[in-house]
Amino acid sequence: MPPSLAHLPWPSACPLPDAFFDRDALTLARELLGKVIRHRVGGHWLSARIIETEAYYLDEKGSHASLGHTEKRRALFLAGGFIYMYYARGGDSLNFSAQGPGNAVLIKSASPWLDAHSSDASLARMQTNNPNAQGGIRPTERLCAGQTLLCRALGLKVPDWNGRQFDSQQLFVDDLGERPTQVIQAPRLGIPLGRDEHLPYRFVDAAYARHCTRNPLRRGQLAGRDFFLLAAQDATR
Repeated sequence: MPPSLAHLPWPSACPLPDAFFDRDALTLARELLGKVIRHRVGGHWLSARIIETEAYYLDEKGSHASLGHTEKRRALFLAGGFIYMYYARGGDSLNFSAQGPGNAVLIKSASPWLDAHSSDASLARMQTNNPNAQGGIRPTERLCAGQTLLCRALGLKVPDWNGRQFDSQQLFVDDLGERPTQVIQAPRLGIPLGRDEHLPYRFVDAAYARHCTRNPLRRGQLAGRDFFLLAAQDATR
């Protein structure tokens, strides 16, 4: 159920209800594009628009759930709308459970979002959270360009959120009516050979292709071979 008006952080907020997540992982992965993650840190709402996602299923080798149920992976086996976080390459990664035990969506990258609730001060906090390798300011378009960079910029940590549900006063996904006009569907990134690396379960908002983890439209990539261009409502499994 969506939160009552009294529980909203501001009257116009539109947190996604649990029912939004209770659907097929591929559908959820593409429908999350354009939605805005909001995390409250130190009085600031740090916000980022989702531009890249990956779907995972229990019955394929690329998923964490395929390795079996553990306490750390418990959220993957719960109803849609639970938060699953884990460590990847020394950083935190954010996932949301989908319909069906073991199915989920990884939030692969995002773009910083500024509005009346997330101001320049919020962006400055994100830049402080996620400096470049020299300790300086990371370019805005690269601030959330990867699953661990995203979590670092938004201040999301495995111990704080793994296994929890959304809290409209602290962490939620906001529906601002933003939708991509075109979506790129391609194989997921970083899947080892022999673990279903060929499955086209990655979705990118085409308008932000240059700002995601790896540009699917980069030189040498061919439509119909390396990726598919879709209308927002279409996808294949």
